[in-house]
Amino acid sequence: QVQLAESGGGLVQAGGSLRLSCAASGRTLSSSAMGWFRQAPGKEREFVATISWSSSNTYYADSVKGRFTISRDNAKNTVHLQMHSLKPEDTAVYYCAAEPTPRRYTAAYYSTRPQLFGSWGQGTQVTVSS
Repeated sequence: QVQLAESGGGLVQAGGSLRLSCAASGRTLSSSAMGWFRQAPGKEREFVATISWSSSNTYYADSVKGRFTISRDNAKNTVHLQMHSLKPEDTAVYYCAAEPTPRRYTAAYYSTRPQLFGSWGQGTQVTVSS
């Protein structure tokens, strides 16, 4: 069973940047799509970004498009989320997710189907102050 561990969260001022990382252990995820989701206090979990197994296909929520970049390093079994121009509304716990069975769908397909991600990390807190 794969285990995911996020890191890189913290407190940053509006306009600042953070880079989140997600390290996987237990099995290789080089054939699996991966994603980032977030949950703000009192709100439901929402999609942020997904990346296909080959990195050839990425998809972003409209709210982060142009500011966030998802990437992966299959050799290191990691996925990253580079966040620029952060806004107070980006404040949330950010979760990394991986699909247990490679299906090779497009990154956009996964964005509305979080149930396809069978493995989730514990989350890392991102707080953006105004």
